Amino acid sequence: MTYDVARLRSLVPALAAGTVFLDGPGGTQTPLPVADAMRAVLLAPLSNRGSATASARNAEAVVQGFRRAVGDLFGTTDHAVVTGRSATQLAFDLARTIAADWAPGEEVVVSTLDHDSNVRPWVLAAAAAGAVVRRVDPDPETTEIPVERIAAQLSGRTRLLAITGASNLVGTRPDLPAAAALARSHGAQVWVDGVHLAAHAPVHLGELDVDFLVCSPYKLMGPHCGVLIARPEALEPLRPAKLAPSTDAVPERFELGTLPYELLAGTTAAIDLLASLAPAQEGEDRRSRLARAMSAVEEHEDGLRRILERGLAGLPGVRVHSRAARRTPTLLLTVEGCDPQQLVAGLAEHDVVASAGTFYAAEGARALGLPVGGGLRFGLAPYNDRSDVDRALTALGAVLGA
Repeated sequence: MTYDVARLRSLVPALAAGTVFLDGPGGTQTPLPVADAMRAVLLAPLSNRGSATASARNAEAVVQGFRRAVGDLFGTTDHAVVTGRSATQLAFDLARTIAADWAPGEEVVVSTLDHDSNVRPWVLAAAAAGAVVRRVDPDPETTEIPVERIAAQLSGRTRLLAITGASNLVGTRPDLPAAAALARSHGAQVWVDGVHLAAHAPVHLGELDVDFLVCSPYKLMGPHCGVLIARPEALEPLRPAKLAPSTDAVPERFELGTLPYELLAGTTAAIDLLASLAPAQEGEDRRSRLARAMSAVEEHEDGLRRILERGLAGLPGVRVHSRAARRTPTLLLTVEGCDPQQLVAGLAEHDVVASAGTFYAAEGARALGLPVGGGLRFGLAPYNDRSDVDRALTALGAVLGA
């Protein structure tokens, strides 16, 4: 199908001034339909959820619409969709709840390539339970997380494997179905940080065969909130701390206080916008359209990534550290003798936005042998086009004096 990036760009006001945004892994720019949806909810009659008044029905419709949209994006039921302040907050809350019945000597396995939001919550939860944390390091040459390394850390004492869907540091996409199968063979659950994966590829919870997955809508053109998607049977036994009068129903059991209706509406609008990237077919539902649209996003971004990689290969002193066979359009690079923060400042003078550091993956950066300051990261989003890539390469060349 034809990917209409020009149409998408026309819907993102922040792009109108000509700035090139290659900082997608840190958050995307907001399209008009998302902002409009949030504004509409805030200005319509609104109150606590219910059915007696128009304002209560509006709130209920927003929540249920959000759950259906997220369920369609991830191929799961709307009864398994939980919202929270952020993916990090959800990980901390659920880690404490999941680990409540862990016993001393039992184990949790984490990947050091992960964002710390998928490491620290499990480390702290394990410490409280007297459980043991076992770590899987990436291969420093390939930046992969070999399945063999995961297998070596699993045992009959493993209660949970926490692993990234895609590294926000170098873009590595581990073999999640294989990792999940290994964990299940030991009777362990699987928690996936899907924040960086969900923005770039189709994600179907059932096909991955994992128990929990978190994502951040603001990485896929939505508002700043977090979402947990889970197998309903994984949520049912969990008993989080909550207020006594609040419902014990799933998924509301895990959501504390009044929900941010405008953020939920914005998330639904972002998912609808993603679906619109695939031309409508007669009789097709949103779930199927989303699968096609995200495949188109993946293909579009991968094409730009290859152009970017070829251009970087021609610049002096540049070393690209993103080398996994399967990866997102996220390139971490270092330049001999250059501070990555200075490179970011130099690019900004050319109206190109990038970012630098270790991006909350300090353990992974050390395992890969990166400098203390990390590297310069270029990360593509669905609205980036060839001109963005060309301008970024020209700007970096100018900064390096090439």
